[in-house]
Amino acid sequence: MNYAPNSLAGRDLAYSLHPYTNLAVHQEKGPLVITRGEGIYIYDDQDNKYIEGLAGLWCTGLGFSEKRLVDAIKGQLDVLPFSHSFSHRATVPVIDLSEKLIELAPGDLSKVYLVNSGSEAVDTAIKMVWYYHNAIGKPEKKKIISRKRAYHGVTVAAGSLTALPYVQDGWDLPAIQGIRHTDTPCYYRYGEDGESEEDFATRLAENLDQQIQDEGPETVAAFIAEPVMGAGGVMTPPKTYFEKIQKVLKKHDVLMIADEVICGFGRTGEMWGSDTYGIKPDILTCAKQLSSSYLPIGAVLITDAIYSAFVEHSTKLGTFGTGNTYGGHPVAAAVALETLKIYEDDDIIGHVQRVAPHFQKRLKALGEHPLVGEARGVGLIGGLELVADKATKEQYPASAKAAPLAVEKILGHNLILRPMPGDGVGICPPLIITEKEIDEMFDRITRGLDEAKEILG
Repeated sequence: MNYAPNSLAGRDLAYSLHPYTNLAVHQEKGPLVITRGEGIYIYDDQDNKYIEGLAGLWCTGLGFSEKRLVDAIKGQLDVLPFSHSFSHRATVPVIDLSEKLIELAPGDLSKVYLVNSGSEAVDTAIKMVWYYHNAIGKPEKKKIISRKRAYHGVTVAAGSLTALPYVQDGWDLPAIQGIRHTDTPCYYRYGEDGESEEDFATRLAENLDQQIQDEGPETVAAFIAEPVMGAGGVMTPPKTYFEKIQKVLKKHDVLMIADEVICGFGRTGEMWGSDTYGIKPDILTCAKQLSSSYLPIGAVLITDAIYSAFVEHSTKLGTFGTGNTYGGHPVAAAVALETLKIYEDDDIIGHVQRVAPHFQKRLKALGEHPLVGEARGVGLIGGLELVADKATKEQYPASAKAAPLAVEKILGHNLILRPMPGDGVGICPPLIITEKEIDEMFDRITRGLDEAKEILG
């Protein structure tokens, strides 16, 4: 069945604000009303069946009908529906989840702080960076460097790190002092003629080195990066990039924050994007697939060196003065813990590794489509960059809205994807997708791209 207008749309208009929406268009057309889900599929109020090709928002890794997660929620509600983590209190789900996260964590991460979302995790990481440097007697070391086209959330602090115009325009962002941005590691778009991927990575590392020196190394506290840049256009790092970047950070005593909100829990083919790309974080943020998004939860993981500084400084101040009412909610923690158990019991990482080669084969084949400049990805995440001229990489004018048009045409084939900056199209299905469903998904993408190409010319 093809996409049809929704009978329930009208009742939504007077009351709801929809993120990332042209509100004038929304006022005219109304939303796509989703009523139920099953596996990798969702249904609208007309009972049209769609493949959810972005796993909701990069997050519903176990699909939309995992009974074990529903039972975990119900079971915890029966036992203890709420308790907070303030003033040296804890619950069994919070303790068990924290221990499991540390067991799975990359590098030397040893402590967990639970929050409610990815944006909140990034905000907390910023505060921790500042608190840590106060604690070790370096109060001037507070600047944090993000990357152009990075996405780290939309709160005032996280939105300041996010370097995408559509997140910042109109909101007076970036609004946090000491936020800086460096180069986007997209070889296809920003590599120079005759420059290899490795040379491109070297140039970006040298640029970061110079930027830190220009700012003053004594003032630069941390560097934050997504292993794969998600909402900015699904940009995988060039070869040797993180190896060279981390050498620069170590040289200047700058903390490495890995934003694993999209990449964590199997998306790249390993438990963490940090594992895939050799990142050794001092701080790690995660959310989304932590609970397969059945309930909101996020986490910040830190090393023992950072935690030890917190202990000493909080003793001087009398308290570790931050917290969130719902951070470490026992029901959210219980469903997150069950999610991690399912990843192990069902060998989800192994499943991703088995089907990812077919996903990547179909993805890379779309690079030959006349509308696609580059098809890029890793594991079960991919992106298409649409261009008007494949030879010159010239993009369509903004007025053509090439990516939104392509996504609209793909929606007509009952597949939900997302347009992204730079005429990108994101592809990020639930981790449970099968090879047959992968073929079904890419067949629909191809038909939608063909229709968009006819219109764009």
